[in-house]
Amino acid sequence: MELKIFRFNQLQVNTYLLIDESTRDAIIIDPGCQSDDEKALLKEYIEKNKIRLVRMLNTHLHFDHVYGNRFIEETYGIGAEGAKEDMFFLNHYTDLLALFDMPLDEDALPLTNKLCEGDVISVGDIHLKVLQVPGHSPGSLAFYDEASKSAFIGDTILEGEVGRTDLHRGNYDTLIKSIREKIMSLPDDTALYSGHGDASTVLEERLNNPHLKNL
Repeated sequence: MELKIFRFNQLQVNTYLLIDESTRDAIIIDPGCQSDDEKALLKEYIEKNKIRLVRMLNTHLHFDHVYGNRFIEETYGIGAEGAKEDMFFLNHYTDLLALFDMPLDEDALPLTNKLCEGDVISVGDIHLKVLQVPGHSPGSLAFYDEASKSAFIGDTILEGEVGRTDLHRGNYDTLIKSIREKIMSLPDDTALYSGHGDASTVLEERLNNPHLKNL
């Protein structure tokens, strides 16, 4: 698997391109591109590297992680996939943007496919297992690729920290339970690719994250 990381919008969301090296088919996770320049940068990279986008996944549906969903659908003809438990955030998209004083260029894009625990998204040799990890939001998901020892975990864990739970429908105890059961149970050398900031590993978080040392 070839991996490309972009950081988009004012909140510096990590947008991930997972590319199957043999077919050049790809999955995009959390397209946060908001400005025209960010959209152009992403499109240029895809075209230059002869990539064909075939799936669009959202770890959760907070606005900063779905800013680019409509652009991806209109440009590449693929719909957004995420958890039904987070639909509230799409239904109240404009209200939430106004609350955080963020720019609104277009309405939120509805989901075309609702993902559940145990689903597998396969593109070439990439096989992402869907893990439900509520807490940061009620519908937070992680995507685990066993072959590459990689997990794309949204805002459950941020390097040395855990995701916010003071936002609407967040819950700290639920988040810690999700992390303990779904993420810290992965092999120690699993790379954790978060929604913001740098990557780490399961072992690094177990040793260094004050929220997780007893898990």
